[in-house]
Amino acid sequence: MRTLMVDGGPDSIRDLTDTLRAALLDDAAAVLPVGPAERVDDMRPDLPAEPGTAVVLRTSGSTGAPKGVLLSAGALIASAEATHRRLGGPGGWLLAMPAHHIAGVQVIVRSVLAGTPPGVLPGGGFTGDRFVAAAADVLGMSGPRYTALVPTQLTRLLAEGGAALSALRSFDAVLVGGAATAPATLARARDAGVAVVTTYGMTETAGGCVYDGVPLDGVQVRLTGQGLIDLGGPTLAHGYRLAPAETAAAFGGGWFHTADLGSLVHGRLEVLGRADDIINTGGEKVSPGAVERVLVAHPAVSEACVVGVPDAEWGHRVTAAVVAAPGTDPAELASVVRVELGPHAVPRPIRLVPELPLRGPGKIDRTAVTALLAAPIDR
Repeated sequence: MRTLMVDGGPDSIRDLTDTLRAALLDDAAAVLPVGPAERVDDMRPDLPAEPGTAVVLRTSGSTGAPKGVLLSAGALIASAEATHRRLGGPGGWLLAMPAHHIAGVQVIVRSVLAGTPPGVLPGGGFTGDRFVAAAADVLGMSGPRYTALVPTQLTRLLAEGGAALSALRSFDAVLVGGAATAPATLARARDAGVAVVTTYGMTETAGGCVYDGVPLDGVQVRLTGQGLIDLGGPTLAHGYRLAPAETAAAFGGGWFHTADLGSLVHGRLEVLGRADDIINTGGEKVSPGAVERVLVAHPAVSEACVVGVPDAEWGHRVTAAVVAAPGTDPAELASVVRVELGPHAVPRPIRLVPELPLRGPGKIDRTAVTALLAAPIDR
């Protein structure tokens, strides 16, 4: 197994592209892409990769416990080809996310299959002008032009407007995933002429496998009796690195068993949140996802994260960190939640923050949010 350090610069992306092409198309050795701050020893790169593995991606998931997800060439290619069929055919791609995570890897895989070099937004911070400069080469290509973003990046480009929004509008599809996107943000993007497509998936499914609630070709979705989402089909990983027990538990029966709650209406999937995030407060069960949806529906709120904080009286207290317009009154937001969901679901406190802490490719760091909300407020 070959370990490849990926710092986001053009040279490292070119090396990763060449290595991925060989692993996908030439049956070369499996590759383990790692970011500058990531450990590699826990993935045991000195040992051979499991049979059938083209790429190993190190992911902490939601629990913080590191795992190495085993992805075959077939799974990665199936995902990339299904994406192109859904979006309108192979085209040029702009890489705007870390290339050692699945979203970035898939941008490169799609580029390899399309026969076009990916455009690269180099490391150093995400800004509108850097996005415009990086997008220029891709937007100059013939055929469809695509990119993939996390919700925070989409929000920043919409807020900046001008040349950044113009460049964003020029893409034939803008995939948005890695975290839930506020409905108001999606509506704003679509009203502005951005061809945004929401995606749901994870490293274990070779990236997004459900687009705008509809599974990609070949992808299967079912709900368990507890309302948990199971995913199946040709895009599934075949296990975890050196972890047969975890592999058997997560991938039993040919399905990947997520910890996400969902609903299916006329074949369209709605993700309701993680089952292990449910907050038990004073004997009442509160879904953080439900509270977050109420909060972000408020016109002043752009992002929200709801977590449970230990409480001596209630067991856990519902709390929220919210990114909102200046002057927003937390008491007003609490009132909206009380009306929609009842008094037990009202966060105490609702703390206004300039931005939510993130981990990986734009996922909200719920552990950091919990620490923030558990800390006393400076007076």
